[in-house]
Parts: sequence; C-alpha cells; structure tokens
Amino acid sequence: MKVVDFLAPDAIIPALRGASKSEVLSEMADFLSGRQQGETAIDPRALCRILEEREQLASTAIGDGIAIPHGKLDDIGHLVGILGRSVAGLAFDSLDGKPTHIVFMLVAPANSAGIHLKALARLSRLFRDAEFRQRLIAAPDSATMYRIIVEEDAK
Repeated sequence: MKVVDFLAPDAIIPALRGASKSEVLSEMADFLSGRQQGETAIDPRALCRILEEREQLASTAIGDGIAIPHGKLDDIGHLVGILGRSVAGLAFDSLDGKPTHIVFMLVAPANSAGIHLKALARLSRLFRDAEFRQRLIAAPDSATMYRIIVEEDAK
C-alpha cells in the first residue's frame, strides 16, 4: 500500500491554524468535509467526535513530532488521508511530550479494518525516517510536501 493511494495532492494543509489537539481535529474534519464533492456529505462534527473519542483511549501523537489521528465513518466510501503541518508545533499529548508538527488524519469506512490497519502501518514506517520528517516540516508549500511523500512512497 502506498500513501498516495489515500492522500490526494489537494488534501494537504501546509499551515494548520489550530494550536491545540481539539482545534486541529476540528480544522481537519472541516477541511475533509469541504473536499467531499459528489459523495455523501461528511458531518464534520460527527467526524470530530469520532476522532476525539479515539484520542480519549490513547493519544495518537506517536512522538518525534508526528500524530496520526484516525477513525471510521459510515458516511465515507473509501480510505482518505489529510495531512496537516504546524511548523511551530502544537500540543497533542505526544508520547514523548514534545510538540507535534505533522498531523496525518486517516478516515476509513466503518467496515474496513484491514485497509485501515495497513494504512496506519505504512504511515508509521514512513514517519520513522527523521530526514523525511524534517523535509516535510521544511517544505515551502503543499505541492512540495506532496512531492516529498511521492518520492518517499516510491522507495
């Protein structure tokens, strides 16, 4: 599985406005809702609630400046990713206590356990690479961020 299978070039927020976990989850849910053209409309409040419920189980901020909030929705027909970046960093209850810079939201159909887990595993492997993480944080715009992901995905 490749990240570009579930991340579109226009699904990147290069400068997240939110400064907290709840603000960023809401911002990203709104962003995804606004992108869903021609499909069943996603209720951003419902998505945000699902993501926050998952965060209550354990933080999805895995450390090294990375968070991968994820959840499942009945209203979505396929796996979708949204990438957000906070150059300054934000509080996301990270396991290592450090600020989070990259937030990759993953939303899967309610009945798709296998693909959801494969995507999480792929993202975890990708984000282990410190140079890759730094390149994403330093990229000047969303197009460059996407190109960096495509290059890393091809390895």
